[in-house]
Amino acid sequence: MVATYRRVFGRPEFRALFASMVVSVAGDQFARVALSLLVFDRTRSAGWTAGVYALTYVPSIFAGPLLSGLADRWPRRRVMVAADLLRAGLVTVMAIPALPLPAVAALLVAVQAAGAPGNAARAATAAAVLPGEEFVLGKGLLDMVVQVAQVVGFATGGTLVAFLGPGQALVADGVTFVVSAVLVRFGIRVRPAPAAVDSGARLGRWWADLRAGTVLVVRTPRLRSLVGLACVAGFYVTVEGLAAPYAESIGGSAQAVGVLLAASPAGTVLGMVIVARLPSPVRMRLLGPLAVAASVPLVVCAIQPGLVVTAVLWGLSGMASAYHLPASAAFTLAVPDHRRAQAYGLAATALTTSQGAGIALAGLAATAAGASTVLAVAGLLGVLTALAAGAAWNRARRAAEPG
Repeated sequence: MVATYRRVFGRPEFRALFASMVVSVAGDQFARVALSLLVFDRTRSAGWTAGVYALTYVPSIFAGPLLSGLADRWPRRRVMVAADLLRAGLVTVMAIPALPLPAVAALLVAVQAAGAPGNAARAATAAAVLPGEEFVLGKGLLDMVVQVAQVVGFATGGTLVAFLGPGQALVADGVTFVVSAVLVRFGIRVRPAPAAVDSGARLGRWWADLRAGTVLVVRTPRLRSLVGLACVAGFYVTVEGLAAPYAESIGGSAQAVGVLLAASPAGTVLGMVIVARLPSPVRMRLLGPLAVAASVPLVVCAIQPGLVVTAVLWGLSGMASAYHLPASAAFTLAVPDHRRAQAYGLAATALTTSQGAGIALAGLAATAAGASTVLAVAGLLGVLTALAAGAAWNRARRAAEPG
């Protein structure tokens, strides 16, 4: 039977997953704005503000591999609910006015770390709720929630925080986590922990499970090549870090920076809609070419084509980057259920690390060379990396095909 968005939303459990993600992701975006304003209001320091904001991304580097496996050892609904309630409590404590900033930073790390097993459990549950091609469509919808929330959350977060105040906005974020927990608790049916896990030695098996998940990804050509394709993002994501200096180099204003930053996520959303509707064999064959196409537009930045052309190019890069949708879905489905959350955490960590390293290195390079030059070099390196990762994927795909 043909998979459609109507069939996907016709499944009550997916609706609960979708609603819980909408609520919690929107709350997170508001909280990032509130946290930035809260820290700046107390310190009047751009360094403190940027440093604390950066902590919202750092925990995923270690929490992904270390904590995602919890969703393979405990019932996943329980993990999602526990993660949401824990984050609700931590965020609410962060709103206490007299709390020292080091304590706020420590709580922030804990909040982000607690999200790792919850996100892994959500991804694994979506694969169980949606069969076959429906999972690809559903995964696309969940990914689009994040993209849209980034645009809407940042655009409206300042107004909301101005109305409520930073402290109350953080409390509101805590409420969104509670709502998410309720939606999951009453919208997702009980499923036992994967049968392959020894329930009598859950904590004692932590290191063994982490090692087994890592070995599975590293030694399986199909999984390894998909992670390689995902890490190509570390090259074309550099547009986010260099949008401001690049805009200045082409004579753009502050509004130009906003246009450039919005171009890539807007293109990604459109690309996801298009890619999700392609037949599965076509999607799988296009993973390598799309990964290459995501980096090619950056090479053109070397000639500084102007604001409009650059925005179109970055939008096209975002559209091509939608290959992450079928790549992520194929990765999830290729992993045995009892290793699915752990493997998801490892892959997510690889992606996040490549993106963070790409932006950081591009920023350092831009202090010695112009932003347009750095973007062009990043694009060229991205093309070469995507060609290698795409070739590895094609070999693994053909080897797995029957006959």
